[in-house]
Amino acid sequence: MKKKPLNRNTLSEYLETYLLTTQFKDYCPNGLQVQGRDQINKIVCGVTASKALIEKAIEAKADAIIVHHGWFWKNDDSRIIGQLYERLKLLMDHQINLFAYHLPLDNHAEVGNNVQLAKLLNIKIKGQHPQNPMVWLGELDLKRNTLEKFGQHITKALNREPLIIGDLTKKVKKVAWCTGGAQHYFKDAIDLNVDAFISGEISEPTFHLANEFNVAYISAGHHATERGGVIALGKHLQMKLGLECEFIDIPNPV
Repeated sequence: MKKKPLNRNTLSEYLETYLLTTQFKDYCPNGLQVQGRDQINKIVCGVTASKALIEKAIEAKADAIIVHHGWFWKNDDSRIIGQLYERLKLLMDHQINLFAYHLPLDNHAEVGNNVQLAKLLNIKIKGQHPQNPMVWLGELDLKRNTLEKFGQHITKALNREPLIIGDLTKKVKKVAWCTGGAQHYFKDAIDLNVDAFISGEISEPTFHLANEFNVAYISAGHHATERGGVIALGKHLQMKLGLECEFIDIPNPV
């Protein structure tokens, strides 16, 4: 029997409540970013609202796309020209809704990128930084107690070899992490007296911080560390609301 479609506004209200969007001061609008058709049967989930993902969603006959990285960032050019025009035209021509959730999807207690990365890497969650809750704290099991072994585990779990700064023979138990481009949180992690910090990206000063404070830094990929949230959110919506949700991965080595 065909499932009953869900009204766009009903889905929008559910996501706003479930993801606690009003609790975050973000760099972009969270929620419905581009309005499409009223009724939603199928959702495509992805990491970034790229042209390639939109084209895949059109092929999949999706009524809506949900992503972690949407559009209309704080310092973006607000004109609808060039790349944004091409992407927006595709959505509007096919009446596909675009929903995007940035920080709310990073830090959600159930489907958040940080929680999902911990599950994937078998990190036992112990808490969050008291002043910066975007930084999570946990412990590794004893089977992967060197930086080298943990790096091998990350490679297998994320299908991507991380860049590791630190002594590979070093014992690692206490770790902190924040997915995506969170290298600027490294000092907060160091304050927690951890053995290693995991994030997606790395910057030039990160190398020196890691060496001078003797805290390993693991750059595991922005895209790779942030697939978990949208995958988990899609499964949640499928179970709770009966919507068909398909995760489509557009590979990105960064």
